[in-house]
Amino acid sequence: MLLFAVLVLLPCSARSQTVYKHVDAHGRVTYTDRPPDTDQSVETRRFRAENQPLAALRFQTERSEHIVWVRNLVSGPIEVELRLLEPAPVVAAPSLPVRRMVAASTEVAAVRLRPDGSGQAATLSVGMRALPGDPAARHSEFLYQLPFETSNWTLGQGFNGSFSHQDPESRYAVDFGLDEGTPVKAARGGIVMQVEDDFTGNGLDREKFGSRANNIRILHDDGSMAIYGHLSVDSVMVRAGARVQPGQIIGASGNTGFSTGPHLHFAVQLNRGMQLQSVPFRMQGLRLTGD
Repeated sequence: MLLFAVLVLLPCSARSQTVYKHVDAHGRVTYTDRPPDTDQSVETRRFRAENQPLAALRFQTERSEHIVWVRNLVSGPIEVELRLLEPAPVVAAPSLPVRRMVAASTEVAAVRLRPDGSGQAATLSVGMRALPGDPAARHSEFLYQLPFETSNWTLGQGFNGSFSHQDPESRYAVDFGLDEGTPVKAARGGIVMQVEDDFTGNGLDREKFGSRANNIRILHDDGSMAIYGHLSVDSVMVRAGARVQPGQIIGASGNTGFSTGPHLHFAVQLNRGMQLQSVPFRMQGLRLTGD
């Protein structure tokens, strides 16, 4: 008999909720997730809530065979990797570890498992990683628009910036110094793949703030993806799955996540070997070197 234990390891987005603090006439303090029915002033606080993963696993049993299904939860392709975390007396088809591409909002039968005939009982520990993007995508030649209209901006970091543009994910990224609340526009059209809009706060503690930047990920027609990062909380004006046009306002610049000040982080990325990699790009009115 096979019993399943699941460990899911995923790059995740997260959501936050608003808590309302109310002090009544007797000084009693009440916290609630709904606005209290009162004319008195109410203090609101935002906090990080549950994670929302890129994918979900489902197990189906057919006679002596167990099918592991993977469902894509976002509005663009993802790649997943499944593996057994501990040895087990099973035969897998295809053999593990295995990687599969899963189209937007679809479900695939990723692997089939059956006992190896030894008669041993087993508890299967199945691990999963997921990453946005089709690994077969190629970035085509394209001239991107500036993602804002204001002339009041500075170039904080370019390609290979020494402060934070040294890893594959950000090597070919650009940081635009912008006032908080500056409208951010789509530099290229595409499908809104992911939205993170609920983070507050910033700092240089990478462990604490590294994954807490509000951002929009837009999937282009060639399969590449643009990331617009460090946006203001609750500023996103597009929803996942919507098609946006070049120059369309999608949000507002901010100062969230791993950040020293207000700016917009922009990069074009591809999924390469279960790792996001930024790629060089051209942009109107901007001279970028270091590629």
